[in-house]
Amino acid sequence: MKNVIFFSSLLLPPSQTFIRAQGEKLQNFTPYYVGSRRVPGLELPSDRTLVLNSGTSLGKLAEATFKLTGFAPNFYQQIERLNPVLLHAQFGLSGVLVLPWIRKLKIPLLVHYRGADATITPETSQYVSLNHWIYFQRREALKRETTLFLTVSKFIKQKLVEQGFPEAKIRPHYHGVDTNQFQADFQVPRESVVLFVGRLTEKKGLEDLIAAMARVQTETPEAKLVVIGDGVLREKLERQAKDSLKNYEFLGVQPQSEVKAWMNRSRVLATPSVTAADGDTEGLPNVVLEAQAMSLPVVATLHAGIPEAVLHEETGFLVPEHDRSGLAKYIVKLLQDPELWQSFSEKGREWVCQSFDRDRQTRVLETVYETVLERANS
Repeated sequence: MKNVIFFSSLLLPPSQTFIRAQGEKLQNFTPYYVGSRRVPGLELPSDRTLVLNSGTSLGKLAEATFKLTGFAPNFYQQIERLNPVLLHAQFGLSGVLVLPWIRKLKIPLLVHYRGADATITPETSQYVSLNHWIYFQRREALKRETTLFLTVSKFIKQKLVEQGFPEAKIRPHYHGVDTNQFQADFQVPRESVVLFVGRLTEKKGLEDLIAAMARVQTETPEAKLVVIGDGVLREKLERQAKDSLKNYEFLGVQPQSEVKAWMNRSRVLATPSVTAADGDTEGLPNVVLEAQAMSLPVVATLHAGIPEAVLHEETGFLVPEHDRSGLAKYIVKLLQDPELWQSFSEKGREWVCQSFDRDRQTRVLETVYETVLERANS
């Protein structure tokens, strides 16, 4: 077994289950989870998790020093002792932080772009955080020194190409979904629930969905909107729902088991994503894959990588960003047409198993690792 470093500046927020899932599915490599700071969120194997800042004042100073200068000798020695064969940085903003390590370790660097990291610009984001500032300072070096860029969708690849990243070094890779874990229990009856799962931020488009649901409820009064997730816009969105909807519920952040349970009960997953004012976009929201694996049809927008995952008029419906009437029309169609719903439900499961199964996609990733190593050693 060869050791590979999964580096992410923050280990690991609740929304990043796909990183841990991908690591733990590896068969020929042993993943070590390394980051600048441990944050409340996902459990990780304690014997394979290393962080620079564990929350003390000295830890905060060490983290800032590492980010600005790359200096963290004791931490680097721990990494070196693992004898990693390659480093897989999660997100572009994390990739620039490990450039000093790559120069010393002399191993390949893979950087995985998944959304906002590929669409942010210096004009809107350079001073959002220290990480953002460092990213734009070192982005040109990242383009030169990275062995391979992985992107969560073809859309994200194109965004990198537009920014001058070398196209020959970019490869789209769908991380996929565990189709054994995400599958419907057909003993559970479906309800007239329209489900939304995601952070309550501008790019998720929930404001448009609430407006669409007001129209839906005039035609299908029993329809209910269920919102799973939290974020900076929650208070504003709850006020909007209170003013315009008859039947809705905000559940906040929920464990994956509860999300699956709601996917099993619901009749539609709505993913009305939009491009935010600062250019922030999705990469390919994993929730649309999970829903289809659960035989749940999707109504979503023609945004980022979503059209790569949702087949219009086969596994769901796609409308332009901010098209509230289109969202409402297609949600009503799926709520009121059981034969159409059944067709989309079956095709969605079949499509995800065929093209986005996580076991299969992880084997592809390991093949990518092996190819990179062969070239590095030739």
